[in-house]
Amino acid sequence: MGRTEREKSKGQHGRLPVVHRCAAGIDVGSTFHVVAVPASMDPKPVRTFKSFTGDLHNLADWLVGVGITTVAMESTGIYWVPIFEILEARGLEVLLVNARNVRNVPGRKTDVNDAQWLQRLHEHGLVRGSFRPRKNLAALRAYLRQRESLVRYSSSHVQHMQKALMQMNLQLQHVVSDITGVTGLAILRSIVAGERDPVVLAKHRNRRCKATSAEIVSALTGHYQEEHLFALQQAIELYDTYQLKIVACDAKIESMLKQLALFAEHDAKALPPKQRKMRVQRNEPRFNVRGALFAFLGTDLTQIDGFGPHAALALVGECGDDMKRWPTHKHFVSWLSLSPGSKISGGKILSSKTRASSNRAAAIFRMCAVSVGRSDTALGAFYRRLAARIGKAKAVTATARKLAILFYISLSKGIHYQDPGVDHYEERYRQRVLRGLKKRAQTLGYTLVEAQLQVSAESVS
Repeated sequence: MGRTEREKSKGQHGRLPVVHRCAAGIDVGSTFHVVAVPASMDPKPVRTFKSFTGDLHNLADWLVGVGITTVAMESTGIYWVPIFEILEARGLEVLLVNARNVRNVPGRKTDVNDAQWLQRLHEHGLVRGSFRPRKNLAALRAYLRQRESLVRYSSSHVQHMQKALMQMNLQLQHVVSDITGVTGLAILRSIVAGERDPVVLAKHRNRRCKATSAEIVSALTGHYQEEHLFALQQAIELYDTYQLKIVACDAKIESMLKQLALFAEHDAKALPPKQRKMRVQRNEPRFNVRGALFAFLGTDLTQIDGFGPHAALALVGECGDDMKRWPTHKHFVSWLSLSPGSKISGGKILSSKTRASSNRAAAIFRMCAVSVGRSDTALGAFYRRLAARIGKAKAVTATARKLAILFYISLSKGIHYQDPGVDHYEERYRQRVLRGLKKRAQTLGYTLVEAQLQVSAESVS
């Protein structure tokens, strides 16, 4: 075989198989996008389009015209959102790719090279698209994230109120647990209205307030200054404004949940199971979240310990309702970065730490894990046992992983969770320890025998 034939044979055997023949790659930017298609589909396979809406439609027209059916693009900031939605509306399959997974080889780096490299990887099926829920759920997620931002903005103005009060030496936060509660807001509004007498201000005390009127009078004897009163007034006005925006956002979320329930495959009129006893959390949506979620999902996620209605709603907004996007629960917890890592070399485990991630759903699962750790449940006992043995940080991750698995099973199989109880968990743990002790005794040539305690008749009586 000659040299030319050997090179030709080597090239044929070393060539990767083509998985997507009509694949395109887009390097996303803030002002322009570089698009690459296979050289066999267009005489000018690489083109640049500006980020204006008209140019994006021209980009979509070109891709559809040359016969492209699937597109891969990097998740660059939020610049990918308009082009993603426009291409998806044209019927193209759009994959949002993590930039970490499509790094080019070291050397020259240009936008053209990035687009061509992304197109080549997608052509050979070497990229995976990031999770993005369907259109209606994406809208619900946007409303929930907007509401989260509004809550965060309003909480900053609560801090501004506290600062203004401290500058006037009004120790309201020391006698009232929440200055934005019934008693706290009534007192603050009265101060802004011009009232300075602490005795009159103390009359706004709610009957459920633990502090006495005398304590409130002492706390409200302060040193008033005009500039600090002005800052307090503006903080209250801004807080009220954000509260109104949160109410409007709640109405949008409730409406979206009703729309999603209309297309539910289960009986949307079925009643949810009996509600667990849960404390009402601050900043929860002002509608029946539990009932709306049950009408949409057909299962009550709040039966899982640690999940309140607000947390369950946030998780559905981040993860969606279709668990088929992840083949098994192991794929799901891996996507959440809650599964142990695998860094092995030479057969030796170098590290098994969970990888760092900014996944919002994982953060919610972790918060729920901290909450369930204080409960008298099986999951709470699991958390406390691990916390005592390996530390709280790892116990939070392990408990969050269990909660994620329960969430996956509840949505994928429609199984309602029932807490087995602390006693059931402790007994299973005891049996597991006994089995381990028996095996260890057998390996050492001993037999583990249970001690029989003889109780006399006198002691029984």
